[in-house]
Amino acid sequence: MPQLPIPDFFEVARVGEIWKVDYAARAADAKTFAVQHNLEPVSTSSERISLLLIDVQNTFCLPGFELFVGGRSGNGAVEDNTRLCEFIYRNLGSITHITATMDTHLSQQIFHPIFFVDAGGNHPAPYTDIHTDELQSGKWIFNPALAPQFGIAPEYGQQMMIHYAEVLEKKGKYALTIWPYHAMLGGIGHALVPAVEEAVFFHSHARTSQPHFVIKGEKPFTENYSAVGPEVLVGPMGEALGVRDTQFIQHLQNVDRLYIAGQAKSHCVAWTVQDLLDDIMATDPELAKKVYLLEDCSSAVVVPGVVDHTDAADEAYNGFAQAGMHVVKSTEEIL
Repeated sequence: MPQLPIPDFFEVARVGEIWKVDYAARAADAKTFAVQHNLEPVSTSSERISLLLIDVQNTFCLPGFELFVGGRSGNGAVEDNTRLCEFIYRNLGSITHITATMDTHLSQQIFHPIFFVDAGGNHPAPYTDIHTDELQSGKWIFNPALAPQFGIAPEYGQQMMIHYAEVLEKKGKYALTIWPYHAMLGGIGHALVPAVEEAVFFHSHARTSQPHFVIKGEKPFTENYSAVGPEVLVGPMGEALGVRDTQFIQHLQNVDRLYIAGQAKSHCVAWTVQDLLDDIMATDPELAKKVYLLEDCSSAVVVPGVVDHTDAADEAYNGFAQAGMHVVKSTEEIL
């Protein structure tokens, strides 16, 4: 279907701000827009085109929030979401399904400062990488005050931490990173960015398509960068730390195209796509051709003077393209 005009209510200047979506007004606007542009319910569409939004939440996407993904431009996620909203509106007649993953955390999880202490009882600072040798030497230990609530002995908690760091190293993953408290369940940072939420809501009414939301990242003993599966699946005794989610490969099998965007390109997006690619290769390598990565709707984690994951993210996308996925821009038409 030809690209559509962007609705008048969309304001680029507000993409990087917090505000309340006027659901009643948008629902009415969507009804009018659908009539004006002859939009039918997605149930009548012959082609199934899906959009997967990875963690497009305030905590990652708005300046001043806990883990704002500024990229090298310093305003990356805001610029990405401007293009993402425009992509949704322009392709409203083509997109049939929208899924949004929601990074979801509690205060006491393995990647938050409270989980570790040093000999003086101090917690690691955000952006500290904790390595196996530091755990083995006792530089950092599992916070023994947390042991009772998890029903484990403090010593076993430390054994779990060592095991976790070892598995990450063996798998070639990023080191165990301590992040600022972010995406806290119940907090404003957990919510979708208002501008994107508005676009998703508008689509749901214009095309009579229920959006789907996937909660991930709430397990205490493993990070869940990927929406498909946790960084580490089992503990030192073989206990499950998290489970792999098969709904994404199943969904890919049932659609004609899957577009992917979100934050951060170097972490949650890259690991989600990599895990999806692993499932594709185990199922049917031809499925990779159904995947379209909106490269201008995702930015890498960049902390000036500390870390820059841009090159690693670009390298990952090159690998995805070599596997058969399409790396495209949001301005390209859906043909």
